[in-house]
Amino acid sequence: MKKTKTERQQLLKEKIKQSPFTTDEQLAKDFRVSIQTIRLDRMEMSIPELRERIKYVATNQWNETVKALPLDEVIGEIIDLELDKRAISILDITSELVFSRNKIARGHHLFAQANSLAVAVINDQLALTAKSEVKFTRQVIEGERVIAKAIIQGKDEKDRTIVHVNSFVDKEKVFTGLFYMYQPNDKGENGNEISS
Repeated sequence: MKKTKTERQQLLKEKIKQSPFTTDEQLAKDFRVSIQTIRLDRMEMSIPELRERIKYVATNQWNETVKALPLDEVIGEIIDLELDKRAISILDITSELVFSRNKIARGHHLFAQANSLAVAVINDQLALTAKSEVKFTRQVIEGERVIAKAIIQGKDEKDRTIVHVNSFVDKEKVFTGLFYMYQPNDKGENGNEISS
């Protein structure tokens, strides 16, 4: 049974409150209406578009939390962060991030998203990538959204923090990496080779 406009808008408001990073396209599918209808509903209820919702959360929630680099130097938008434990960021693949001839995302953007997330999750004023082991598991194309998830796995034999990052489009893994993070305040800094 089709919902009335009032019922739909109430449900839409609740859905966005529960999942603030849901796209208009996904909402249109969920409610079986056009994307334009979702946009009009949002406008009537003064709910900002996705990019503004992300920016609001990033600015208000993580700005004072991220220590190892300025928030605007993180590639992608941080949407979840627990220092020294885990972090999540999203990166929308726009025309500036792809090869013009085939619309495939340049690999260094996926790497930069994962690497900057590995830095951001460290609870220290300075964290540098000492070593990384990465694998691209499928091509990402223009218009897709990459969700990177970082989890701290502990320390290696040189006392570097190991951060495991997996990146997904929908539920399909597109990138995986291990980042060995050097912190100058750590003990056991001898023998670390550093790259920024």
